[in-house]
Amino acid sequence: MDLRTIHEPVRFRTTKSSGLNIHGSFEHCDFTNLYFTDKMACMNAHQEKPADMIIRQMQREELDVLVDWAAAEGWNPGLNDADVFWATDPEGFIAAELKGELVGGGSIVSYGGVYGFMGFFIVHPDHRGHGLGNTLWHERLRRLKTRLKPPAVIGMDGVFDMQAYYARGGFQFQCRDLRFEGAAATAPEPYGLVDVSEVPFEQVDRYDQAHFPAPRSHFLRQWISQPGHQARAVMREGSLAGYAVLRPCRSGFKIGPLFADDASLATALFQALCSQVGGETVYLDVPENNPAAVTLAREAGMKEVFGCAKMYFGPMPRLPENEIFGVTTFELG
Repeated sequence: MDLRTIHEPVRFRTTKSSGLNIHGSFEHCDFTNLYFTDKMACMNAHQEKPADMIIRQMQREELDVLVDWAAAEGWNPGLNDADVFWATDPEGFIAAELKGELVGGGSIVSYGGVYGFMGFFIVHPDHRGHGLGNTLWHERLRRLKTRLKPPAVIGMDGVFDMQAYYARGGFQFQCRDLRFEGAAATAPEPYGLVDVSEVPFEQVDRYDQAHFPAPRSHFLRQWISQPGHQARAVMREGSLAGYAVLRPCRSGFKIGPLFADDASLATALFQALCSQVGGETVYLDVPENNPAAVTLAREAGMKEVFGCAKMYFGPMPRLPENEIFGVTTFELG
């Protein structure tokens, strides 16, 4: 069987089950809906293949189905996430099909062939416990590798309990990304900030590239301009010194990214966005390797409610960790 192209459907045949048990209970992580209760099954899970499973390119309307499944699981996706994600890389979404029925999927997004991200992984509850998730995960990784130029890097945010599993797949741990939740303070917007639309896009794009593993200009243009998204920037001596984006979700709002030269500017950006939705619930995904970011969240009265392990396949990206106060998404990096 020729598996070289990402467009060609792949069919797997059944082998005897070794006791793999998969459940869905986590959010916003690659493999977040998977938890192996049998350690030996986890080690040998690549042998588990459901009968007549087809892994193929996803159709646009199927991504909306996955978003609805994610909402039902409590993932709380952004209202415009599907549109932005698909437009970023239409070939970066993989579907799993059984007997003509969509049963799972996930992203294998390529940023210019130099950086990839695995996320938005979900299997429908009716089809868990048959090894589908494990097989789908490995096939997604294989396909994403074919889309990248060596020595490209692949990133992911994975549930903590699965770190050892991902490590066996070649991923290295970098840091914990912690989700904080709290009520947005009702206060005037801090003085001196501007709407991102007032800053030349080239400056915003250049600043973003300094804080993300690869250029993502197409994604960024949409992310800062979607209906309901609000973005603020801070200037210092004529140069961009930070920016942040707030987006509406099924419940409340998420802030991300939140990049800034220092903690005082990050705090001002955070407060500016919170002032737009005072009293509403806001979420911020904070990289734990930036202690100032954790302090920002805690001093804002937020509480830690969830977390993922940021892991990479390939050379570890070198980024200014002390300037990353909030990651963009757990789904696309």
